[in-house]
Amino acid sequence: MGTQRGRDRGPGFQGLTMRRRAIVADDVQRAEPELVGRLDEVTCALAELAGVLEQEEDLGRVLQRSVDQVTSAVPGADMASVSVLRGDGKGAETVASSTERVGAIESDQYAAGEGPCLEAARTRRVVRIGVEEARERWPKFARSARAARVGSCLSVPLAIDEKFAGSLNLYSEQRHGFGDFDVALLRLYVTAACAAIANARRYVEARCLAGQLAAALDSRAVIDQARGMLMERRGISAEEAFGELARESQNTNTKLREIAAREIENLHRRRGK
Repeated sequence: MGTQRGRDRGPGFQGLTMRRRAIVADDVQRAEPELVGRLDEVTCALAELAGVLEQEEDLGRVLQRSVDQVTSAVPGADMASVSVLRGDGKGAETVASSTERVGAIESDQYAAGEGPCLEAARTRRVVRIGVEEARERWPKFARSARAARVGSCLSVPLAIDEKFAGSLNLYSEQRHGFGDFDVALLRLYVTAACAAIANARRYVEARCLAGQLAAALDSRAVIDQARGMLMERRGISAEEAFGELARESQNTNTKLREIAAREIENLHRRRGK
């Protein structure tokens, strides 16, 4: 039976199949320039972000730049934001946004303790949803989104390090504003951005630690010098000299290094006389 049916499909059927394949191939060829263009935009955004990280240490400004970039790079995105979970994991806040319209949508999510932004941040999974689909699951989010003329949302988790967990959120005025390719692009951007930001934060922290260490070593040198000069002038032990400096620090509520520096200055002045 199957063989007979296959025989019935003559040249006309085969011609129709070939035409369909040609149409699909033509559609793919027409779509390729658009997809490549969108990929190029995300690549350029990542290159710009890398340049920002070389000059900017403030994480808030870096995240704001990221928000501005993805709004331009993803065609369906009309608004964007970054939500960050608080330390207790229960609350959250918006640390960057492309427009004030985002504020009401996300503050209602935070108050309700649920919504796509929080879901992505907590589960570390991508959330893509239309506002109409969200009416039953997240009613407060749906109401706020409709009031802000939002039709769909895409939230991708941000996990920079153990101290920072949140989500990068895109909002579209269209009901189905984000496709699979948009999800892939945003995940690519977020993965690279998180790695770059984490490296930048580690560099800043290391530089800060090095500065603190240098200051500590400098303080130790000044204190040791003052202690030695006191030992020489008064003929006392190292422990007694340090005790005098420490008591003066406590009595005047002044840092030990400042007391030591002052003592050195006074001793030099006396020697100069």
